[in-house]
Amino acid sequence: MFNEKEYFKKWDPSVDYRKNPHLYNIGKGQQGVLICEPYKSEICQHWRFKTPHEASISASKIYTLFQSYLKEHDFVGADMAKKYLHMGFTRARRYANHRDGKKYDEDGNVLPQEHDAMTCDKARSAEIFKEYWRIARENPLYLKLKRKHKARLAQLVEQRFCKP
Repeated sequence: MFNEKEYFKKWDPSVDYRKNPHLYNIGKGQQGVLICEPYKSEICQHWRFKTPHEASISASKIYTLFQSYLKEHDFVGADMAKKYLHMGFTRARRYANHRDGKKYDEDGNVLPQEHDAMTCDKARSAEIFKEYWRIARENPLYLKLKRKHKARLAQLVEQRFCKP
């Protein structure tokens, strides 16, 4: 069950994560993607998946931002851009599977997939985002910065809680 209070302990909309990268929690999947500023404002404006054409432009622009963040060794920005690519894939898939975006009926049962769920425009949009997301998450510099970020956070926790 979603716990809003716990969620906002991990990602605080009032924090500038560019100035305070040590406060950034990587989380799982797309967690924090609609909260972490200034990245949300920089990336979200480019996020579109309605048609394959829009998805192609969007994914390319977001991947360019990803590369720019990496060039600056800005792990948080790169991670956020990667999450938007991931979210483009998952949201486009959701609408490919269920035109109205609703996966469950009022009783909580999964609704049947659309007959063209694997071939419609949203399915093609999803594939575009999926490929950019794969390239981003496998990027060697991204993976190196991710390891460094995790190590830095572990060191901060150790300093805070393991003082003699």
